[in-house]
Amino acid sequence: MNQAHEWSTLGRLDLNLFRVFEVVYRERNLTRAADVLHLSQSAVSHALARLREQIGDPLFVRHGRGVAPTPLAEQLAPDIQHALNGLRRSVIRRQDFDPQRDQRTFHLNMPEQLEPVVLPGILDHLQRTAPQVGVRRSSVHWAELKQELAAGRIDFAIEIARPTDATLRHRQLWRDELCVMAGPAFAGELTAERYLAAEHVAVTSRRRGICIEDLALGQLGLTRQVRQHCQHYLSAALLVSQSDCLLTMARRYAELLNRGLGNRLLPMPLELPPVTLNLYWSRHADGEAGNQWLRGQLMEVVKRMR
Repeated sequence: MNQAHEWSTLGRLDLNLFRVFEVVYRERNLTRAADVLHLSQSAVSHALARLREQIGDPLFVRHGRGVAPTPLAEQLAPDIQHALNGLRRSVIRRQDFDPQRDQRTFHLNMPEQLEPVVLPGILDHLQRTAPQVGVRRSSVHWAELKQELAAGRIDFAIEIARPTDATLRHRQLWRDELCVMAGPAFAGELTAERYLAAEHVAVTSRRRGICIEDLALGQLGLTRQVRQHCQHYLSAALLVSQSDCLLTMARRYAELLNRGLGNRLLPMPLELPPVTLNLYWSRHADGEAGNQWLRGQLMEVVKRMR
């Protein structure tokens, strides 16, 4: 396609319609999309009809009480979202950010077990210092995180420290020692020998995932016996309370989770490294005013929590 034809094609497109496409694609419902866009449902339907005519594809078809994207819409969506987010970042970078005045929702990614430890303190701080600012939490796997941050669909991620490349910026946010949760059936002192001889409950969200404590044990040339794998620490802690199994986890979360369970929290008898959490963001957002502001707020909140 030559440049003249490309400009001719763009000239026939109403680029505002791609914002409608983006919201309908995300919401999968015309009524909800109309609410987000502050338009009537008929205006959204009319915009989609115009875009369908220009693209030459239905884009969305009825599905249950909402709509579902066509194969072409699925193909177009990532590029449209990337382009719109690039425009937003370009405009926002040239603006100051006033937390007392500006309305904005930041998207924060973190593992499920961190939410009760970290999120209440962040939301309480923002409610007092920036009432127009909101936070929406998600939980995207690390393999998808870089793309989500680069596309602007996620602003920040709080994740276990791991190697990355120059496309992501990061700062250390939190370090927490490991402890061992034991139920009433496990009596006496916990030694290294008893830890390795005991049966354990392990928590991983993936079918073939490996826990950070097993990685650390492997670096020492050690292994343990895992009787049961769970997806959530709450179910693992309940299993511990009913057996003589042990559960290894970060102390701060263990203290919060153990309220009312009556399990014992014992020191880790082996020299395993603490759990280190980093704050990650895209290098494209490094100089953006809102990103810089919230980055500082998150660091300050977690510092006080420590």
